[in-house]
Amino acid sequence: MWKYLFRRLGASVALLLVVATILFFSIHLLPGDPVLLILGGDAAQPTPEQIAMVRAKLGLDKPLWLQYLSWLQRVSQGDLGRSLVDDRPVARDLANRLPRTLQLVIPATLLSTAVGVSLGMFAARRRGRLADPIASSTALMGFSMPVFVVGMLLVALFSITLGWLPPTGYVPFGEDPAGFLRHLILPALALSAAPTAITMRMTRSSFLEQSALDYVRTARAKGLPEPAVAWRHVLRNALLPVVTVVGLQIGGMFAGAVLVEYIFSWPGLNTLLLNSISTRDYPIIQGVVLLAAVLFVFVNLATDLCYALVNPRIRYE
Repeated sequence: MWKYLFRRLGASVALLLVVATILFFSIHLLPGDPVLLILGGDAAQPTPEQIAMVRAKLGLDKPLWLQYLSWLQRVSQGDLGRSLVDDRPVARDLANRLPRTLQLVIPATLLSTAVGVSLGMFAARRRGRLADPIASSTALMGFSMPVFVVGMLLVALFSITLGWLPPTGYVPFGEDPAGFLRHLILPALALSAAPTAITMRMTRSSFLEQSALDYVRTARAKGLPEPAVAWRHVLRNALLPVVTVVGLQIGGMFAGAVLVEYIFSWPGLNTLLLNSISTRDYPIIQGVVLLAAVLFVFVNLATDLCYALVNPRIRYE
């Protein structure tokens, strides 16, 4: 197990280094000059001396490879730099925004996993009946619809037509727990739609595959009740591939949260990223994307370790 753990940790560190390298150089290929934006744009008509002074202050006058090495050294020490626009520490902005994104992603993950596994098991146990194609068609619809379409439909139904829930906004949980939950429902539903469909399909397929194996027939031949066979034997083994899928979906939810946060005016990491792209704020962009990569790699590492714990064969391959 320890050998497997160190091998996965080494691969994760190497992956993060590759992501950081690609991130740094790709961001500097973006059109536009952040120095001109800081000085007020072309309308302000900054002098060459002013531009050169700001470049020197920000370290943008150095060769790109020197900027990269300097940035990589600072990042390895936990220093993500300061914003080019308002000179605030990037780490402070990330610390303020990350909890809000997690407040959206974690409930959506729990919701999609619970509903997807339940619907998948329900459809598998009713294979050949009317409930199976209905559940499968609903899952296909949820998977096919883009997240922004789901979000707008939810707003149109529950906010505009019925008036039950607020269409946009965010209320801190500490100030108003009930208000926070009311503002969370629609974004969480929109974000969890596609993952729920994927989890449902994977659970159904895995459950049916396990149900056809010899140990299930043996359990039934011994006289075990069907619910005991389904819950204690089939589902436990059927969830092994679902664990991997759920882990991958968490990373996908961070990507999908970009549109969800924008549609519902949720002040998380992704709205910070969109604002930073419009102002060419390189340190903020690098910090947000790098943090998302770290979270994605960490979640996948945890998923691999959980899979290795429940399936010992993985450790020895």
